[in-house]
Amino acid sequence: MGRINISCLLPASWHFSISPVGCPRILNTTLRQIVVIGILAAAVSLLYYSVVVIRNKYGRAYRDKRFHRYLARVTDTEATNTNNPNLNYGIVVDCGSSGSRIFVYCWPRHNGNPHDLLDIKQMRDKNRKPVVMKIKPGISEFASSPEKVSDYISPLLSFAAEHVPRAKHKETPLYILCTAGMRILPESQQKAILEDLLTDIPVHFDFLFSDSHAEVISGKQEGVYAWIGINFVLGRFEHTDDEDEAVVEVHVPGSENKEAIFRKRTVGILDMGGVSTQIAYEVPKTVSFASSQQEEVAKNLLAEFNLGCDAHQTEHVYRVYVATFLGFGGNAARQRYEDSLFSSTIFRNRLLGKQIGMTSDSPYLDPCLPLDAQDEIQQNGQIMYLRGTGDFNMCREIIQPFMNKTNETQTSLNGVYQPAVHFQNSEFYGFSEFYYCTEDVLRMGGDYNAAKFTKAAKDYCATKWSVLRERFDRGLYASHADLHRLKYQCFKSAWMYEVFHNGFSFPVSYSNLKTALQVYDKEVQWTLGAILYRTRFLPLRDIQQENFRGSHSHWRSFSFVYNHYLFFVCFLIVLLSILLYLLRLRRIHRRMLRNSSSSSLWIEEGLPPQKIPGAL
Repeated sequence: MGRINISCLLPASWHFSISPVGCPRILNTTLRQIVVIGILAAAVSLLYYSVVVIRNKYGRAYRDKRFHRYLARVTDTEATNTNNPNLNYGIVVDCGSSGSRIFVYCWPRHNGNPHDLLDIKQMRDKNRKPVVMKIKPGISEFASSPEKVSDYISPLLSFAAEHVPRAKHKETPLYILCTAGMRILPESQQKAILEDLLTDIPVHFDFLFSDSHAEVISGKQEGVYAWIGINFVLGRFEHTDDEDEAVVEVHVPGSENKEAIFRKRTVGILDMGGVSTQIAYEVPKTVSFASSQQEEVAKNLLAEFNLGCDAHQTEHVYRVYVATFLGFGGNAARQRYEDSLFSSTIFRNRLLGKQIGMTSDSPYLDPCLPLDAQDEIQQNGQIMYLRGTGDFNMCREIIQPFMNKTNETQTSLNGVYQPAVHFQNSEFYGFSEFYYCTEDVLRMGGDYNAAKFTKAAKDYCATKWSVLRERFDRGLYASHADLHRLKYQCFKSAWMYEVFHNGFSFPVSYSNLKTALQVYDKEVQWTLGAILYRTRFLPLRDIQQENFRGSHSHWRSFSFVYNHYLFFVCFLIVLLSILLYLLRLRRIHRRMLRNSSSSSLWIEEGLPPQKIPGAL
């Protein structure tokens, strides 16, 4: 009859057989053996859970935080749960020159760590769309009738009130921040508009709205907010112990005698609109100045601020350089170029007695237009005719003087002071025209490479206008590209190149520029940086409440991760003790078994048991 013998490396008595008719013999094992086997099985199960399940859980959470927290997460695109009582809200109204837009943000309760910032993101409605609304015209259009401003902005606030839970209105901060359109108004008109807002809004809405919540912000503030927004979305304000992360050595302003801080490398931003160009980046170390005049200028361009929720903590103190250059946007630059072209051509014609550009039969040959493309300049009732020659290098040479560079050290466009950029350990994002110039027709958006961009721009400029039109009709360019883009792409490519490499002095070999329209599928607005900066001290309330709960509360607030490791160590100690105990039982059982076997052997031979020699 077949038999299966099962044994284990435990006490020798733990041996039993299973046969077709003898299965019940398993029940002959003692109750103690069954209990120990059960304990071991439970221990193995707990060990598996601790090592595999919990490790996977926290390992996945850690990986999500590192690699996916600021990507297009599912939670970032889900509808906001307005039934969550721990969710807070904030509202920012961007009052621009052409219109006003309202953004509603939300964030969960702060985690209590003073080193962490609020996890702010845009609120999404039930259709998972961002809660955003825009109206026209710009608020500056009411300069002559400021009493109408409240009625003008009321639809935006009503829109926000419908989405923010009613019970949260009184604790939801509202910020109305005005930009370029309001800056050009006289101070008296600015004040009248703001006073109307401060007087009427609290009557009709219960949002948290004080005198400091409505203001006209400077270009410097707007640049700082934009810089905060992009770095927050990229997760550059988080602390890291990962050696693979790019870090910088930072000397915190006002603490020169203390050790330097090493933290994540932040990114700089380049933004070229139609009228102006802006640059903003962190200056991690103390800068030196060539003259006292340059130092005075630098004070207006360097912004020092603390993003941390505790003013005494220095881990989130940043020094950021922000400069805005009016007239250096793509369209304004083309206008300046055409004005110069017109005046110099008229002067040369008078001097030489020629009529170049004055008739369509003898047009001015413009190297900044695509080959054979035609254009006109109208000034003072006169028309100047242009025809493109598509010479990218010649175009660059002609527009270089428009950079207004000087021979002074540490200067950029218009001779404005610019602190040194550590090109080997830096990263920049280019928005607006930086993206349009590389992507719309050249289809090279993303990682910027000067050599590839130059070749593509040369080829585009040298392509006949008729061929470009044919490609446009076939839909080979970006969906939002139009004929205006096609005609001035050659000029704008040269302008962007010169501003970046000649104006801001980035080397041609620089490879850490990314041109983008969105970051992780999200449009990054300066309003995100504004709400983050203006609510940075809110976590203090939660942290102080946690501190007042006493030592027992402090113990309970320990991270579960630490408790898990403590439990794991204790569990291993208990398991080791059980194994040692079982090994001891096995040794005792073996000794008893040998003694009993020896006694039986001598008894069979007729000798008394007391004459038994030592163990064999």
